[in-house]
Amino acid sequence: MAETLLEVRNLHVQFDTYDGVAEVINGVDFKLNRGETAALVGETGCGKSVTVKSIMGLLPGADITAGEILYKGQDLLELSDAERHARRGSEISMIMQDPMTSLNPVLTVGEQMIDVLKWQGERRLSVTDWLRDKVSRESDADYRERAIEMLADVEISAPERVFSSYPVELSGGMRQRVLIAIALLSEPNFLIADEPGTALDVTTEAKVLDLLDELVEDRNTSVLYITHDLGVAREVSEFINVMYAGEIVEQAPTTELFDNPEHPYTRGLLESIPTLSSGIGGGIEGHLPDYTDPPTACRFADRCPYAEPKCSEVVPYPRKTGNDHTVSCHLFDGETAYDRHQALTQENVNIGSPPWQEGSENETEPGVVADGGNSK
Repeated sequence: MAETLLEVRNLHVQFDTYDGVAEVINGVDFKLNRGETAALVGETGCGKSVTVKSIMGLLPGADITAGEILYKGQDLLELSDAERHARRGSEISMIMQDPMTSLNPVLTVGEQMIDVLKWQGERRLSVTDWLRDKVSRESDADYRERAIEMLADVEISAPERVFSSYPVELSGGMRQRVLIAIALLSEPNFLIADEPGTALDVTTEAKVLDLLDELVEDRNTSVLYITHDLGVAREVSEFINVMYAGEIVEQAPTTELFDNPEHPYTRGLLESIPTLSSGIGGGIEGHLPDYTDPPTACRFADRCPYAEPKCSEVVPYPRKTGNDHTVSCHLFDGETAYDRHQALTQENVNIGSPPWQEGSENETEPGVVADGGNSK
């Protein structure tokens, strides 16, 4: 049986805004096994980055009102700031979305990499201590050698030159490779890749993702990819968690999700993927709900083509519909996925069977959704 490295349970996160309290994350559950690569997907603004920054402890101003984030069985939310800092960068690392804003523009790449190597897992330095250390940094031959080695590992052809360069002197693809090198310097057990190719052209993105896949496989690193692109998720992950408006609406192994997507939102995302045969998909009408006044039941009901009045009245808790496949939708029956929902799912909501299933009048042709567009 696979060993669980990370498990997020019933996570709730909210922010105080001028318009009121925004309930951005609402009862999120998912897990990641050791050595596994998973993806958290959903359109922009659905809460993906907030979720992973909760794991990293990088959400100043946010209020985590409930839940657990278990890493190797220990709840990260119960650790002190110093204890979380010791884990961050040593055992848990993250590749941020935008390399230009993630790298310090006034320090060379080498200085930033040496900082990571020298202080990973250590206490935070005061400004005075940091400046004092900077004076002696030139003599850190071992750190320099390790950093240049890592730059070569991410296929930078002139690692010594890049080591001495400032971020502004590098291309977008090169900066992204530097971020990957920095994230992997400490040989982390768990890596979060937050939209690692979002600022790159398609060709460079493909090269960066292939490189990252090779590097983490060699190191047996568990990876959680954050992306709005299901095509990317299909290529890089073994398991996919689909997120909508701060909730996980469907979870399944990657092949199963593409062969048998169940939640209407997942199907809408897949149908939106452009194909050579059908061009750009139709997309999903509407927009994400207002987090300061979210729906009390299904958060997708206002945009769902199959919604019935009950969908806006009764919460669709996650149900098991297959092997490692769960979906939060009243179109599906099944055992509740989590024990805490047992007492909350007594009301049987019957809005009919999924119209795309075999025998339905509105049955969809096989392969249409799984291929991301009409196969005709």
